[in-house]
Amino acid sequence: MSAPSSAPSGTTTSSTKSSTKSSGTAGSTGGTGGTSTAQTPSTTTAPDTTDTSPLPRLRTRRTLLAPLAPLTRLPRWTVLPVCAALGALAGGTYGLLQTPEYTATSYVVAVPGAKADPATALGFAQAYGRVATQLAVLGDAPIAAGVSPTELQDRVKVATSPDAPMISVSASADRPGDAATLANAVSRALTTSAAHTKDSTRVKLLPFSRAVAPTAPSSLSAPVTALVGLCAGGLLGGLGLLVRPRAAARTLPGGAVPGPASAEVRGGA
Repeated sequence: MSAPSSAPSGTTTSSTKSSTKSSGTAGSTGGTGGTSTAQTPSTTTAPDTTDTSPLPRLRTRRTLLAPLAPLTRLPRWTVLPVCAALGALAGGTYGLLQTPEYTATSYVVAVPGAKADPATALGFAQAYGRVATQLAVLGDAPIAAGVSPTELQDRVKVATSPDAPMISVSASADRPGDAATLANAVSRALTTSAAHTKDSTRVKLLPFSRAVAPTAPSSLSAPVTALVGLCAGGLLGGLGLLVRPRAAARTLPGGAVPGPASAEVRGGA
């Protein structure tokens, strides 16, 4: 009867050991799980290594300006000839590239009537000179010249003399023939307009001298524009020297020399 009772006891013991192993396995698994959770690496952001300091920019500027360093050691008066040379170069270039302009001039004289005062002709010459470029006086002059009325007014200038009853009509154009055509067209229109009122004014306008094609341009030549640019550049360079601040006085080597003691300090000593 003792044998049967020992078998169940062994079974119970093995069951207890199995439970213990299972518990140990579960514990170890739980421990592993806990360890894996604790060892999970955290995600971190890499620090920004971009250099935002101004030192590289300053070094780059110094490298680019290094060839110009000898220029900074030139005397202050060198600004004057440099500006003058640049002005002469600019003026000469403008004179070469500009379109030449030609000017032609025609003259009209005011003649008093049989019973008119000669001074009246002088007064009417002044009056006709002031209204010579108005559309009512120009009439068909734009058609004869082949330009618009506005362009004709811009190209024509009228002048009078305070001593003589004479009117000068000057016209400018890119070609000599066109300038003469414009001046003669305006003079013709002016005499025609004055002829309509000669019975009431007792003064008539007559052509005195026709305009001819000029042989030389009236615009400034390249040497003249270069001379003007030379003067302008020299003037600007001189003004630059006047307003430019002088260099700071250099500190003499060695320590600072003390100034003389005041009278109070000497008396106290």
